[in-house]
Amino acid sequence: MKNPTTAERKSERELVVTRTFNGPARIVFEAWTTPELLKRWWAPRSVGMSLVTCEADVRVGGRYRFVFVFGNDASKPMEFFGKYLEVTPHSRLVWTNDEGDEGGPVTTVTFEEKGGKTLLVMHDLYPSKEALDAAMASGSTGGMSETFDQLDELLVTLGASVGR
Repeated sequence: MKNPTTAERKSERELVVTRTFNGPARIVFEAWTTPELLKRWWAPRSVGMSLVTCEADVRVGGRYRFVFVFGNDASKPMEFFGKYLEVTPHSRLVWTNDEGDEGGPVTTVTFEEKGGKTLLVMHDLYPSKEALDAAMASGSTGGMSETFDQLDELLVTLGASVGR
C-alpha cells in the first residue's frame, strides 16, 4: 500500500509536501544525499525525464548540480544547482535553488523517524508569491507524488521496508 503524498500551499510564498516512508530515517536520508541513489528516483519516469548528471557535495557550504533530460534529447537539458546551508545527518537538509534569475526557493527537508518509518516534510520558501505561482503553473511541483513513489520503490531494494 502506497503512503499518500500531500502538498499544501501554506502562504503566498510557501509550499509544504509531506510523505511517510517505510524505512528508517538514516536510509531515507542516504537516498537524498547519495548521488548514485538520487539518480535512481529523483526524476518522474512518466514524463520520460532522466537525471543524467548528479553532483552533490552534501556538507554546509557544499554545492550540488543536477542535470535532467527528456528522453534521449540532450540538446535541451534542464540544470538545477545551489548550495547546502544546513546538513544534519538523518534529520535535516537545507539548500538553495540558485538557477532562477531572482533566485529560487530555499528548500528545507526534515526526516522524523517513528516506529521504523520516516515522516518527511519538504518545505519550499519562494522569493515571491509570483515565483511560487509560476512554479505551480508550470507543473514543476506536481511530480513529487510520483517521484516519492519511486523513492519508496528504491527503499524496498535497499532493505528499508518495515518487517524486513
